[in-house]
Amino acid sequence: MKHAIVTGGAGLIGAEVCTALQTAGYEVASFDLKEAPAGIPSVLCDVSDEAAVAAAFAELGWTSLDLLVNNSGIATPDWGPISSLSLDDWRKVTDSHLTAAFLMTRAAVPLMGEGASIVNMLSTRAFMSEKNTEAYAASKGGLYGLTHALAVSLGPKIRVNGIAPGWISGERDLRPEDHAQHPAGRVGRPEDVSKAVLYLADAGFMTGAVLTLDGGMTRKMIYEE
Repeated sequence: MKHAIVTGGAGLIGAEVCTALQTAGYEVASFDLKEAPAGIPSVLCDVSDEAAVAAAFAELGWTSLDLLVNNSGIATPDWGPISSLSLDDWRKVTDSHLTAAFLMTRAAVPLMGEGASIVNMLSTRAFMSEKNTEAYAASKGGLYGLTHALAVSLGPKIRVNGIAPGWISGERDLRPEDHAQHPAGRVGRPEDVSKAVLYLADAGFMTGAVLTLDGGMTRKMIYEE
């Protein structure tokens, strides 16, 4: 049986990724500060803390790992104007995304054999922004660089790719205009992301790549009418 770790496995996307991997035959562990949904084994861990990550891997006790999905991170993009953004808040955001991915990858690599895979969860905010999102955008942009750097350093033994989701929602009562603004005709769903993770885990000739999963929004030219 293959083994997979998903960080942020208690969240909307992470929980769906865990479930999809279980269905595909993986033994899955969620690393998160919160318990994952029922049926998903949880290791409670602050993945942005070096000692906590080491303790979590020791608690898990696995001797091999086939897939790491770095999906953790504070989901709130807007932290106010840069002039009032505190260093503590900057670090809180960047650590939850970028530092966490570094710490988890560093701990995971010694367990990963030939053909193993890492998937980093970016965002289309790595490539485009709304105002007051500097810490979040920098975190996701950093993950873009980390992805291609790791692909070169760890290949050919381990492949490293990323996914850049756009608007992903589990809500069923969104407005028609929310869906209509997407060239694909709808807002994204968590299962769209889990399908991309499964694809990348098995895509043997793909490494260093980032899949943009946004219903076409980053290809849409938007002007005020």
